[in-house]
Amino acid sequence: MLLVLGVLGLLVSVVTALSVGAVSVPAGTVFGIVADKVFPGSVEVDWSRGREAIVWDIRFPRTLLAGFVGAGLAIVGAALQSVTRNPLADPHLLGISSGGAAGAILALLHTGLFLGLLTVPLMAFAGALVATLVVLGVTHFAGATSADRLVLAGVAVSFIIMSFANILIFLGDPRATHTVVFWMLGGLGLAQWSHLLFPLGILVVTVPYLLAKAGDLNAMTIGDETASTLGIPVARFRLTVFVVGALITGVMVAFSGLIGFVGLMIPHIARFLVGGGYTRVLPVSLLLGAIFLIWADILARTLMAPEDMPIGIVTGLIGGVFFIFLLRSRARA
Repeated sequence: MLLVLGVLGLLVSVVTALSVGAVSVPAGTVFGIVADKVFPGSVEVDWSRGREAIVWDIRFPRTLLAGFVGAGLAIVGAALQSVTRNPLADPHLLGISSGGAAGAILALLHTGLFLGLLTVPLMAFAGALVATLVVLGVTHFAGATSADRLVLAGVAVSFIIMSFANILIFLGDPRATHTVVFWMLGGLGLAQWSHLLFPLGILVVTVPYLLAKAGDLNAMTIGDETASTLGIPVARFRLTVFVVGALITGVMVAFSGLIGFVGLMIPHIARFLVGGGYTRVLPVSLLLGAIFLIWADILARTLMAPEDMPIGIVTGLIGGVFFIFLLRSRARA
């Protein structure tokens, strides 16, 4: 029932995102434009070409990208919270997002698109993977094997990587600096239909793997010893989840910039609604992550219309407040 409500909520969110903005488009016109594009000639065209371009060429790919990014970051956050046994773990706090951003900045400002459109997502994945390995290496070197210290190591590595990213921006072309800085704040304004293939493809490949490993993720939340007795290769499985998380996060960051707190908030909300079983937490996190980021993008487009506020500001404000209340609830527990 909750999944059905989630799908309906997602559809309502998409229609709302296509309708509202600096130029308001009635929901009926939105349905007509989409129906005409999917099934040409099925409806009578009674709208202007300008509204058609706004809905189909600008808002629709942007909304789909928001859904993909929100879903990807949410499911990564849920998986990381399991294998680290830390409710505060998410791609942003563990430095994975920062690594992806550094790789993307290196491609945008220095190496150039030597592999075409694939360059940025591949470099972002490489950066996210390097950041993941550095975090794991730091925890091993410092003997910080506890879950809390793993997050602290991630925060420290995140600061180091962002310093490196800022050096890349400082040494890059000044004419491109403004665009890169705006991108680092998180934004979906450059979404295009041709870009959607990459985040969608990553989700299609990785989400089934995580869903199939829901039982293993449940065991990991109990402890390494329990997971080992159940036949789970704990170290290898944890590393695999980190690599999958780096892959998803790197590709999402490449097309959306740095968007924080989605992977932290959404799994907690999902667990509040359906309990702690990962067979339910993962699909609900996917839906809620997509819905949340679509509405965050709606706010980013409308709060300062016609200016386009970076979506990372919206998620940062909401996520920061959520983080404070989460700390308070855990302190009371």
